[in-house]
Amino acid sequence: PGDDQVIMDGQVIGYVHTEYYMLNKPQGVVSATEDRKYPTVVGLIREALRKDLFPVGRLDIDTEGLLLITNDGELAHNLLSPKKHVDKVYLAHVSGGLPEDAVKRFEEGIKLEDGTMTLPAELKILKGAGPEENAQEVLVTIREGKFHQIKRMFGAYGLKVLELKRVQMGKLPLDPNLEEGKCRELTAEELRLVSTRDKSTEE
Repeated sequence: PGDDQVIMDGQVIGYVHTEYYMLNKPQGVVSATEDRKYPTVVGLIREALRKDLFPVGRLDIDTEGLLLITNDGELAHNLLSPKKHVDKVYLAHVSGGLPEDAVKRFEEGIKLEDGTMTLPAELKILKGAGPEENAQEVLVTIREGKFHQIKRMFGAYGLKVLELKRVQMGKLPLDPNLEEGKCRELTAEELRLVSTRDKSTEE
């Protein structure tokens, strides 16, 4: 690849070993490479040269926000492995009224309705949100990725998540100028952010 070129009809056929894209995932799109019923996040990457791209982790079909798309398996493992304790930050609108000790409860870990305990998480209450009584806008930081985890954490206290958006993964924030449903390649600095691990957080 470093020496040869492939040219067809006068056009150079591009080749890259790895690709890295930031996607602002919209609702109604599944975090998969293919699906018979719904459009996929990989299908939104029109510029891709590689055919082996995949999403790093999953966002529910009705969850929006930051999703990395790549073919770098080692990077994906480092971001997703529970042993790495990579922070994932979500902006949520929650109805039902938060208990007064909600922040403390999240810090201690939440016992889900099926008895599963989550790792300690961080809850930051931002403000009231929306017309519904007692609706709150919050930031939640978790270091794992159980199925429907944030919805289940609030559900354990009879609360409902109305909207959910991932805004940061590790040290990488979602680009505020990236429109919903759009993607772009990671910059060199952003790639450095997701490739650099804080070894003090590893087991």
